[in-house]
Amino acid sequence: MEHASKLTRLTERIESCRICCAAPNGAALPHEPRPVVRLSSTARICIAGQAPGMKVHKTGIPFNDPSGDRLRDWMGIDRDCFYDQRKIAIVPMGFCFPGYDAKGGDLPPRKECVKAWHDEIFAGMPQLEVILVIGQYAQRYHLGKRRAKTLTQTVEQAKAVWNETASPRILPLPHPSWRNTAWLKKNPWFERDILPFLKEEVHKLLAE
Repeated sequence: MEHASKLTRLTERIESCRICCAAPNGAALPHEPRPVVRLSSTARICIAGQAPGMKVHKTGIPFNDPSGDRLRDWMGIDRDCFYDQRKIAIVPMGFCFPGYDAKGGDLPPRKECVKAWHDEIFAGMPQLEVILVIGQYAQRYHLGKRRAKTLTQTVEQAKAVWNETASPRILPLPHPSWRNTAWLKKNPWFERDILPFLKEEVHKLLAE
């Protein structure tokens, strides 16, 4: 109960965070902050993503977009399971939608979140057994020197990374954005070799 209460208080602090506006690292966030994160004292799986998109920013629900649909398909679970906070925690590298770049794409996750929150968050969830590390920004934080030179090389080594890590184990994945459809077609080994392994491990943890 005390563990859960600490995470509840931590979530409240994160949700009231205004660092990107009050003391930004570079240009201030171009809109009102709306941190989106789901901490859990019981979840054994954590999804470590990039940053919310505009649709998530508007709804406050993580992965409430086509990327989330693809991720749930990759994991082999439905929305009810995905959003069951007792089972799955969600901790992106940036908690707020970062805004758009000059070409209309999402900007990278804000750097302020990692410095202010991430070490405390993961220290507060010692029960995690698996972290699904999505995209290069999350891989940089969670893998450190284990990260390869490119995202493709890192994901190619996913099973090796899994076997080399423990408490929690880490599985690197590409971002499930539909913009990565070309990457998936170019790298069929991901759907053939990595996704069955991902589904098996997720189902195993959720069933125990």
